[in-house]
Amino acid sequence: MKPLTREWLEKAEGDFLVASQIMRSSRRVHDAACFHCQQTIEKYFKARLCQAGVAFPKTHDLVVLLHLVLPAEPLWKSYEPAAKRLTEYAVSFRYPGDKATQAEAKLALKYCRSLRGEVRRSLGMKV
Repeated sequence: MKPLTREWLEKAEGDFLVASQIMRSSRRVHDAACFHCQQTIEKYFKARLCQAGVAFPKTHDLVVLLHLVLPAEPLWKSYEPAAKRLTEYAVSFRYPGDKATQAEAKLALKYCRSLRGEVRRSLGMKV
């Protein structure tokens, strides 16, 4: 595995750990959980792209990143609705005016776990 791929994976796992801990906590901060789920998948997609040698732009848009990885992982097309939903969490709950619900945070973590598993399998890692 490329060293830069490993770095992306370490960063992704940090966000996954935070999102998971938030959802297990008695004081759930749903906005933060959604944000860290989005960040997890952004970094996992960038790790997969890095490993494949595919250049990618600076973006938080998971659909853009997913479309870049589809030539290597065509079956991931089915994850486009999840990627679109998670993309919203990169910004929407970071500022006053909108709050994530518990249901949204649970769904974000579900999508996050599923996509994380796909990328890890693709890279030959334990899920």
